[in-house]
Amino acid sequence: MAQQLWRALLTLAALFATGLALAQPLQPVPALQARVTDLTATLSAAQVRALEGKLAAFEAAHGSQIAVLLVRSTTPEDIAAYAFRVADAWKIGRREVGDGVLLLVAKDDRKVRIEVARALEGAIPDLAARRIIDGAITPALRRGDFAGGIDAGVGGLSALIRGENLPAPEPAARGGGGAGIEDLGALLFVGVPILGAVLVGMLGRKPGAFATGAVTGLIVHLLTASLFLALVGGVLAVVFVLALGIGGGGRGGPPHRGGGPVIRGGSLGGLGGGRLG
Repeated sequence: MAQQLWRALLTLAALFATGLALAQPLQPVPALQARVTDLTATLSAAQVRALEGKLAAFEAAHGSQIAVLLVRSTTPEDIAAYAFRVADAWKIGRREVGDGVLLLVAKDDRKVRIEVARALEGAIPDLAARRIIDGAITPALRRGDFAGGIDAGVGGLSALIRGENLPAPEPAARGGGGAGIEDLGALLFVGVPILGAVLVGMLGRKPGAFATGAVTGLIVHLLTASLFLALVGGVLAVVFVLALGIGGGGRGGPPHRGGGPVIRGGSLGGLGGGRLG
């Protein structure tokens, strides 16, 4: 009888605590704008950049996505419930694969949570996640080394994901922010011979070659905003025209049209639209 009464009291206490928690507003889920989101201002700008670079490189090489979030507290929710809400809102990972991971640190609560998507549950089971938290992250956090702890956690997660048989990342589509390798290759192997033939025919061999280099360098600079690439492109254009003897028939001679292979490349993508859970 006494045991049953004690259980009833515990149940009532739990219900009362739950009611109090539900009466408090939930912590908002921040917008996903980067791979590392620090709402506590704990990490320096350099530390955030280093983590961002590491996560971006891993994503480009393996496809799977790891996101890091630092918050002050998840109260009134426990960290597991808040992590689930964040993961569901952010939809980390490739949509068709479901290979995202959320590393959540609640600084004032002194708690850490690793939320794993369905495709990575085999690679990162609960026991492995607990080992990373207890063995790699928590000791550094206790020393006040949040950047080191998070970096160690990311390293542990990355190592486990590498061992999983997941689809290879697809080449990311190029954005409109600059020229790719194929554009520069087309300019060098297709555009330069045509331009060189015209200018050599108008100006003569050497003046035409240098004029071709100047125009090529200007175009490369407009495409890439890089003075170094512009200089390299201009020099290569001059060498290309002189070495191949483009337009060698002299002034007024028929243009010599050259051509060659187009080098194909791509650029790295950002965060994708996959889904956790």
